[in-house]
Formats: sequence, C-alpha cells, structure tokens
Amino acid sequence: MNTHQSYTLASPPQTRRVLRVWAVLSRGTFSGAIFLIDVALIVAMSCLTGIAYYFVVYGYRGDVASFAQIGVLAASIFAISNLFRREYRLPNFYSVKPHARRTIQLWNVTLICLLMLGFLARINVEYYSRGWIVLFYVTTLAALIVLRYVIVRITALARAAGFLSAQRIFLVGSGENVGAFVNRYEPWSLGINIVGCRFLTPVAASAPAEMRNAMLDRDLAEAAASVRTLAPDAVFVLLPWSATETIERCAETFLSLPVEIHLGPEQILHKFDEVKLSTLGPVTSLQVTRRALSRLEVIQKRMFDLVLAAAALLMATPLLVLVAILIKLDSPGPIFFVQRRYGFNQQPFRIIKFRTMSCLDEGGRQATRHDPRLTKVGRWLRRWNIDEIPQLFNVLTGDMSLVGPRPHPLPLDRDYQRRISLYARRHNVKPGITGWAQIHGFRGETDTDDKMRNRIEYDLSYIDNWSLWLDLKIIVRTVLSSTAYQNAY
Repeated sequence: MNTHQSYTLASPPQTRRVLRVWAVLSRGTFSGAIFLIDVALIVAMSCLTGIAYYFVVYGYRGDVASFAQIGVLAASIFAISNLFRREYRLPNFYSVKPHARRTIQLWNVTLICLLMLGFLARINVEYYSRGWIVLFYVTTLAALIVLRYVIVRITALARAAGFLSAQRIFLVGSGENVGAFVNRYEPWSLGINIVGCRFLTPVAASAPAEMRNAMLDRDLAEAAASVRTLAPDAVFVLLPWSATETIERCAETFLSLPVEIHLGPEQILHKFDEVKLSTLGPVTSLQVTRRALSRLEVIQKRMFDLVLAAAALLMATPLLVLVAILIKLDSPGPIFFVQRRYGFNQQPFRIIKFRTMSCLDEGGRQATRHDPRLTKVGRWLRRWNIDEIPQLFNVLTGDMSLVGPRPHPLPLDRDYQRRISLYARRHNVKPGITGWAQIHGFRGETDTDDKMRNRIEYDLSYIDNWSLWLDLKIIVRTVLSSTAYQNAY
C-alpha cells in the first residue's frame, strides 16, 4: 500500500455535486417521512381500536372524534419526544435491536402522560373506556415495533441499491489505522460512503522536528485541498489518541472547512457496544458503559415485581400450606431453608426456599442428580420448581426480582468470579427467581466451567436486552415450557 497518497472518487465535479444534493435530500426526507408515519400510525390505531372496541362491547362505533383527539395527543408526545432524542436519524435504522427497548420505554411514558393529562383535565371516563385504553396501548406498541422492523428492512434494501446514504466521509490518518477502521466497520455496509482518503506519510521518531512538521504540513495541505473539492459531510481523523500533537494539527487544518471533524475510535473502544460522549455541565467525558437499567427502568421493573409477586403469593397460599405440611411429615427439620447469597451490587442477603434436603448445608456444594441429601418430597419440589415459591417474599422485600440471574451460594459465587471473566457483572441487576438462562435449560449443577459460561452468557444477554415484555415472556415460559424444567434436581 502506498502510505503517502491521496485517493478520491473518480467522478466528475458535476456528478459529485448531484450525489451530495441527493444524499442530503434523502436523509432529510427519510427522517421527515418516519416522523409522519409514526404520527399517522398512532392516530390510525387510536381510531381503529376505539371503533372496534366500542362496536364489539357496546354495539356502536363510539365517538370517533374523541378517539382521533387521543391519537393526536399520543402521537404528539411520542413523535416529538423521538424528534428531540434524534431517533429519526437514518443510522438509527440500520438495526432492529436498539429500537425495541427505546420504543417500549417511550410508549410507556406516553401512556403515563395520557393518564396524567386525563386526570388533570378531569376527562369524563364514560367517553374513554379503560378497556379501550389497554387495547390501544398494547396493539399500538406492537404496531410500532413491527413498523421499526419493516423500516429497517426497507432501509437495508435502499442502502444496497444506493438510494440512501447516511454520510459521505473523507479519511485521514496512518495507513495502519485507516486499514483497521475500514476492515472492522466496513462503512459501506452502514450506508457510509468513503469519498476520499489521505494517508499521512510515516516519519521516524528520530527524524528532526523540522522535517516531521514539513511532511505533516504537506500531507494536510493536500488533504484539505481534496476535502474542499469533494465536499464530504465529515472528515475522520484515524490516529492513535496518544498522537495529540498531530491530532491538534489535523483539527486546526479542517476547522477552516465546512465539514464535521471526527476523531476515530481507539482500539480499546471496540470492547464496548454503547460508547458515547457525555456532558455534565462543563465536564465532557467518554462514557464507555451505561447503567444496566436506567432509573425509569428500575421503577418499571420494581412495580412489575410487586404487583405480580403479591398476586402470585395470594394465589399460591393453599399450595404453600400443603407443601409445608408435606415437608414436616416427610423428614425432621425446619420447613424453610435460608442461605446467604449475593444480590444487587454484591450485597449479601438471605434467600428463602422450601427445605428439600435432610441437612442444612450453608456451603457451596450444589445438588447433583442422585444427591443422597435430597428428601423424597424435596426431590419432587425441585423437579417442579415449587421449592422456589417462597422467594416471592424476597421479591416483596426488594432483595430479589421475579426475573434475573439466579443467585449462587457465596463460596461458589466467589470461586467463579475468579475463574470466569465478567461473571460479577451479573450483580448489576437484582437476582431473580427465574431467568433467561434457566428457561433455556442452563440450570442445576455446574460441574464444569463451560456450563457456567453458557449460563453467564445468557444472563448477560438478558441484562443487555431487558424489557418488561422479556420478563413476562420468561415468566410464562418458566411455567409452561418443558425446557425450564430440565436439570431440575
């Protein structure tokens, strides 16, 4: 590779101007179109669900004008909030995965705002059935997520056909860094067009300062000339962050041109998925990770846990009494087994379970398939996960959640924390009665590191992709799926 040469697109100036105008128009039109589609979808769903609900329940279509008003209000809250959060930018529609969590969060906020406005405005509940509101909430949320999926698919096809371009960029840097950037990110697959590139001439560190400065001045002058001709949207400076003097010279050169200036990612940032620039007053920092759950998500999950755990305890009361009697009749000892385990932020708590063994083992030895310590009733309780039901009390006290990584005995927890990378990250959320790993069959004895790594992989995937819908899905599958009962001993 010639490391001190400029590369540009081989197209005439008139063609490049047309491409630039088309790229700008396509990005602006795309964002505006998605904004209007969101508004139209929410208003349409409000009217359709209202008419359908009132026709089925009451035999007439209801007040369509009122349904439209609620739809317009909900659409305004949702779409304008997305607009301020820059959700409608083209790069956000390259993947479906990030949309689900953000859409669910904002739609929940939209519903809360609607309910608050209805209360403050003293809207007559006769005109707005609670059944319709629930139907509107659920169906519209599903429609918004499906819409995101469809848009992502259409966007991928449009990018492949060359109809959409997120950004036109010019690369400046060392041959090694430019090559690593292109190979790792494949910008063309993201709708990013590389319109030109300038490799900075490598100069030995032992060379005189005057020589190094002269070579850099020449390279930057040629790069600036190319940028002025090609008029990209942004210039990416691809150098190690330790090369502060060269980076400053690059910034000074390109500040005189009407382009964005980006400092390319450092190698260590490849280990993190959600790196972003954070500002707190005058302090600017690079945020490489985020909280496992935001404050709003913590509140949502806690309310979900309280409601379902309280309801489950009420329904399970007769079963709890029956199991307690069976345990006392089967073997001597207490009804419950209490053991110290690590919870959120590695804070110890006492987990409560029905006793399933003839001894109270506070150590880290796990139960095995033919463990002689298991009682007859205990083996049956473990087989059907009934021994876990008392942990609903742990949920009500706030030590646990209904869904989350399963807590392990303290000695086992400390041992695996030393042996498995990122194991301790499980403690960034509350432990759960059931979890994503458990419904995939990763439960029971972990007599090898590979078994535990598989469990950890699912636990971390749950943390990174949490939503109330995922919690509900896991709870349903815990009860109904045969996989959730595998390795139960």
